[in-house]
Amino acid sequence: MKTIRQTLKPVSFVVALFMLLISGPFQSALAAMIETETVLEASQGQEARSRIKQLLVREDVRQALIKQGIDPREADARINGLSDAEAVAIADKLDQLPAGSGALELVLIVALIVFLTLLATDIMGYTDIFPFVKK
Repeated sequence: MKTIRQTLKPVSFVVALFMLLISGPFQSALAAMIETETVLEASQGQEARSRIKQLLVREDVRQALIKQGIDPREADARINGLSDAEAVAIADKLDQLPAGSGALELVLIVALIVFLTLLATDIMGYTDIFPFVKK
């Protein structure tokens, strides 16, 4: 028994020293609950940044930036520097902007105005264009 203690005494010092070295410089982890909104906002921010970056990859957008005097790499760096809320707001604004709309609505409005004008002149008796108008 004495020989076992004499043999294990240096081993126990080495094991104790290793345990002290392993546990010493590291702090214990602090666990806390994370709200669902926090996780969703972070993922929404990343998605918004990726949508904006996909827009900047297009060649026509790059040419427009260069025409305005903006370096596309600087624009990319600024997008990376946006907070999650700012990135989501910009992406939402880009989704709400009309893309080439307005031409069809303009034609329909003009046709409606012309129709109503001709109908009014036909009702007043100045023209005889529509056969369904009774005089």
